Amino acid sequence: MGGLLARRHDVVLVGRDPHVSAVETDGLHVEGAVETTVRPEATTTVPGGRFDLAVVTVKAYDTDTAATALADRSVGAVVSLQNGLGNEERLASTLTCPVLAGTCTYGARLVEPGRVACTGLGEVALGARGGGASATADEVGAAFTAAGVETTVAPDMPRRLWTKLAVNAGINAVTALARVPNGALVDGPAAGTAHTAARETARVARGAGVDLPDDRATERLVTVAETTATNVSSMRADVEAGDRTEVDAIYGAVVDRADGSVPVNETLAALVRAWERERGLR
Repeated sequence: MGGLLARRHDVVLVGRDPHVSAVETDGLHVEGAVETTVRPEATTTVPGGRFDLAVVTVKAYDTDTAATALADRSVGAVVSLQNGLGNEERLASTLTCPVLAGTCTYGARLVEPGRVACTGLGEVALGARGGGASATADEVGAAFTAAGVETTVAPDMPRRLWTKLAVNAGINAVTALARVPNGALVDGPAAGTAHTAARETARVARGAGVDLPDDRATERLVTVAETTATNVSSMRADVEAGDRTEVDAIYGAVVDRADGSVPVNETLAALVRAWERERGLR
């Protein structure tokens, strides 16, 4: 996303080496559904100066670290394009600038340092984290659109966040544990498990006052699984790399907010957490 925005705007990428060093030396190469090479500034620490916007794309468990890194900087607004629930609230608890909620359905994969594959075109939706109109969201949406990013400024971000959570709950742990691509959940043996996880999430959303019918959650799950059929989910990629997952921000968010039992989400959370614990990741 930083690379796409850098086609039009003055962007500073904040990340980790060796990716950052490669971008500094040879630029950022985006290939696949989008082909571009950009040469933004890249650094491992948030620089000083004034920034109109900070786009937060870190794993959910790094949200507090990102908030701390931004806390003493001059930032006009922040938008989270992360997985799970609660990221915006955690950012807002530390920062004094407006914090927007966002979702992103562009597919991406790190090929090697300095080279990213765009595995599928999608959309960014952003808006006020509590819903409703937002002049800040309008400005940010216009900036994303100007950079050629398909963008919707949405007044219903709570529903969109819960819908994305339902999709993630249906896809992530199931594909990670079964080691299958997303498309295996359209009508394969694990489809029922994925659909139940999504329906449980929709029920918890309704308990939280968000209008998300079961069929809306499962229809969206199928659509995403079909359009990303050959993709490796982010949680499967984490497991295969031996890295910590976002189980707490996805499945933990469902379980912790549930008024009653959500057995499939509980089981998936327990299995992934057990895997993490045995590898010293939690």
